[in-house]
Amino acid sequence: MALILNLETATTNCSVSLSNGDGIIVLKENNASSYSHSEQLHVFIEEVMKEASFSFSDIDAVAISKGPGSYTGLRIGVSAAKGLCFSLDVPLISVPTLQSMAFQLDINDDEVIIPVLDARRMEVYSAVYNSNHIKIRETKAEIVNENSFAEYAIKTKAHIVGSGAEKCKEFLKHPNFNFNTVIVPSSKEMALISYKKFQKGLFEDVAYFEPYYLKDFILQNKKTN
Repeated sequence: MALILNLETATTNCSVSLSNGDGIIVLKENNASSYSHSEQLHVFIEEVMKEASFSFSDIDAVAISKGPGSYTGLRIGVSAAKGLCFSLDVPLISVPTLQSMAFQLDINDDEVIIPVLDARRMEVYSAVYNSNHIKIRETKAEIVNENSFAEYAIKTKAHIVGSGAEKCKEFLKHPNFNFNTVIVPSSKEMALISYKKFQKGLFEDVAYFEPYYLKDFILQNKKTN
């Protein structure tokens, strides 16, 4: 077994879990529109370790949700994960944010899961996973229109999940589309993925690892009167 601290900050959900193997010991998270990961994350980390009755020296690895997602949220999470890895001298594991979302759904063998995160305007970050939660189409930043994901809906049930699902509902009318707007990335689903990566020794270079932004960050200046 391996004691892994899992951190999820890619969206509005600030989520921290401590897992042993693929099982969750303690989970702390808060999904709020007025989120402040810079204030909550380290508090949650301390609370999780205290509630689990483990010390930081017991941790075998730190896992971080690597994106895509919020630029600021990803930076906060990765900075915290790197700091812990350096101070504790443990490996860093990265978990694709959309993959952990896919793990929240169990579907029939011939169906697909399409996690979508809102990327402003009519754009979403998306990927496609099969019933075994294996990615069958690469991650993209794409503008939603009436033809989006059509190649999947004409063949099978396509489950569109995440913050971008509401945006997709405006355009995607095929009866094979099923929408779930409630699902958000969580450190709970990271546990199984991070443990499998730990077993295989799939670690990141702590010094050089960067989040998967997918798009360049654009600073939008507020208009002044």
